[in-house]
Amino acid sequence: MRMWSRKNSLSGVKIRSDMDAREATVLRSLVESVVGLLRDREADTPTDELAAMTGLRTGHSSPPEDAALARLLPDFHRPDSNSDTANLNGALRGLHEPEIIDDKLAASRVILDTIPTNGGKVVLTPAQADSWLMGLNDVRLALGTTLGIDADTPEVLDEGDPRAPHLDVYHWLTWMQDSLVQVLIP
Repeated sequence: MRMWSRKNSLSGVKIRSDMDAREATVLRSLVESVVGLLRDREADTPTDELAAMTGLRTGHSSPPEDAALARLLPDFHRPDSNSDTANLNGALRGLHEPEIIDDKLAASRVILDTIPTNGGKVVLTPAQADSWLMGLNDVRLALGTTLGIDADTPEVLDEGDPRAPHLDVYHWLTWMQDSLVQVLIP
């Protein structure tokens, strides 16, 4: 993939890059994996009689058990010795999780709709680029959590480490996201 570039045109600002077929396939697969996690969480939402009567959408009151999904849908407040924090997190999660999932799925849809199937040019509006940033961040969070990447993870892993090839993909996603941020900053 080439670095993102910003071009002014008669139809407005366009954010551009090129992606080869292999990169497009990898990115599409990663985004679809995140979409699958989010859709499973959405489908597993418990029924709430009050929500059904009022028409309000509610989400789970407990955090996801899957580590990658928990990273995508973290608690609103850090746990402390006060037991009310768990209740507060549950209430906020129940109220806001459906919209958060909707936003993440919408960002993923933009990426999936704008990735060239067989590689090629990617041309985005600034709004689509914002969606790409959100979606790339979600993919990085999920992949990083799955691989156990943290601040102590070296830039290069030993060849025998099964995470080594996936860490390269993680670094590629990081580079792609950083390059996109740099172009969006005026």
